[in-house]
Amino acid sequence: MERPEWWRDAVIYEVYPRSFADADGDGTGDLPGVTRHLPYLRDLGVDAIWLTPFYRSPMIDGGYDVADFRDVAPTFGTLADIDALLADAHRLGLRVIVDIVPNHTSSAHPWFVDALASAPGSSARERYVFRPGRGAHGELPPNDWESVFGGIAWTRVPDGQWYLHLFDPAQPDLNWEHPEVRAEYESILRFWLDRGVDGFRIDVAHGLIKAEGLPDVGYDDQMRLRSRAILPYWDQDGVHEVFRSWRRVLDSYPGQRIGVAEAWVSPPERLCRYVAADELHQAFNFDFLQARWSAKEYREVIDACLAASGTVGATTTWVLSNHDVQRHATRLGSLARARAATLMMLALPGSAYLYQGEELGLPEVLDLPAEVRQDPEFLRGGGKRLGRDGCRVPLPWSGDAPSYGFTTAPRAWLPAPPSWAPLTVAAQERDPDSTLSLYRAALRLRRALPAGHPTVTWHDSPADVLDFTGRGGLRCVVNLSTAPVPLPQGYALVSAPVPDGTLPPDTAAWFTPR
Repeated sequence: MERPEWWRDAVIYEVYPRSFADADGDGTGDLPGVTRHLPYLRDLGVDAIWLTPFYRSPMIDGGYDVADFRDVAPTFGTLADIDALLADAHRLGLRVIVDIVPNHTSSAHPWFVDALASAPGSSARERYVFRPGRGAHGELPPNDWESVFGGIAWTRVPDGQWYLHLFDPAQPDLNWEHPEVRAEYESILRFWLDRGVDGFRIDVAHGLIKAEGLPDVGYDDQMRLRSRAILPYWDQDGVHEVFRSWRRVLDSYPGQRIGVAEAWVSPPERLCRYVAADELHQAFNFDFLQARWSAKEYREVIDACLAASGTVGATTTWVLSNHDVQRHATRLGSLARARAATLMMLALPGSAYLYQGEELGLPEVLDLPAEVRQDPEFLRGGGKRLGRDGCRVPLPWSGDAPSYGFTTAPRAWLPAPPSWAPLTVAAQERDPDSTLSLYRAALRLRRALPAGHPTVTWHDSPADVLDFTGRGGLRCVVNLSTAPVPLPQGYALVSAPVPDGTLPPDTAAWFTPR
């Protein structure tokens, strides 16, 4: 029997195929590599997987520069390979969500090639955001917008016009006011829904519509702004009509297909608009991801996000790591904190996303040589920002030396550090105290509990300690202080040993309902 509204409390595992497992021995992960390890993901205890882009692409931005949305890049396999992955996943009881990238295409996309070959004002150019420049001879960009990857967000073409790219110049922004763009993406959705995907994670969901007239922001360093809502290229009201139309497409298919917004939007009252009853099903809670290791800050974020989601009848979607941010084992300051944070997250009502490798306790690889880094954030910024390669190093599966069973090639596309030998799947499967064992135990226990009402009940606790009852009556105590605190009797799971009956700093404990 199908679970009602399965996404409301699902645990979904993000697969970055390029770094998951390499089946053909070329040093790069691929779809057959993912398929081969689906039993591992089933045994981990997740409900679904999310695949980042595997489409045809020049790979300027790790596949987020898509040249053909209806085909698979040869480095990842073939359409037959994705069909086989879908079939095997469904046989194992796993749903599959795929990425869709609607804000921009690759500059190698036939539409953009046609746009460059066409005259200013042509219908081909109208699919993108082309504008004349400012200055006496149009030599200045049309406005002061900045690229997320550094530098101005505009590139000039030989005939003098400029095109917008909020990311790399190889990723020109689409014009979502154009009916052909809207029709094309609805067609792409149907192409993959017809093949059996269970939903879509929508890249840069908050960026499709730009403010009328493309006004200047008026100040520098736009990427450091805490509130993205004030920028004229993020979170414009027009995006919601797009997603209402997408919801109608999703609802026209059986099997509870879902849409998930990657929307870097604050405050939660703005974010919850993306998960209104007639729009998308989930939106990542990045306020939770960005919170510091602080009981006060976590409680404020949890309360605010649950309250905002409740106003539209949605559940909250929690996340601690993904392919775009520093791994939380490093970001929070220690593996102990990362393990405790994971138990806290999984005890909260709603859905949770895991990023491949966090179940192994992988840290960020900070010392990658410059010559192997490929992230445009690093390349366009002249190395001032390390970029995201450090969280994309391939998974260690087995063995004592790089590349730890990821590939049979002499080297993987990014090198793993020698220190990862104890972190392989094979090594951790033999250790009952490993991070992998903790994740498996937590997910098994979580699944055995009913989802319950999407609220938390806070209990009195010492300073810098969180004590709450959340999903399915599960009680979670998290010690974010610098000293041990009393630990109630009868815990079902702890993130670290508790030898003296107290809860050490940076540790969490679960208590199941009686």
